[in-house]
Amino acid sequence: MAQGHDIAIALRGAYLALHRRSESAFAAHGVTADQFVLLATLSRGGHALTQRELARRMSSDPSTVRAMLVLLEQRGLVGRDAHPTDARARAVALTARGERAFRQLWTASEPVREQVLGALQPDEAETFVRLLARVAHRLNPESVPVGGPTPSHSPEE
Repeated sequence: MAQGHDIAIALRGAYLALHRRSESAFAAHGVTADQFVLLATLSRGGHALTQRELARRMSSDPSTVRAMLVLLEQRGLVGRDAHPTDARARAVALTARGERAFRQLWTASEPVREQVLGALQPDEAETFVRLLARVAHRLNPESVPVGGPTPSHSPEE
């Protein structure tokens, strides 16, 4: 029976391997794996998100998200505008250039996705995502709940 320590080590190993492979896949595009997650989260949202909501959906620290947004805005991939109903918030969305970049990055990440999914049976992949989301939500109730927006979609969805 797996112990908590075994699970933590396995999760860490899988995350680090995935992160390294993703960083390598995105290096030629000048984007980090974390920046890809940000772009994917905005793409999945389909509409502008507040910086706070973006950080929550990414399970990331708001100050880290803010720093990434500054860099991505300088590159013209995202835009930040005044929020229509909250004067304190900023509405963040992909620009047309950001949407094109996300599609290119999605294609660049295909070998990584294939490698991950190749380790699982088709029915296992869905169960695996659901279990990981459940663990994440249990550890951080503020995280996006099971079945919520994830950066695992294709740009066509």
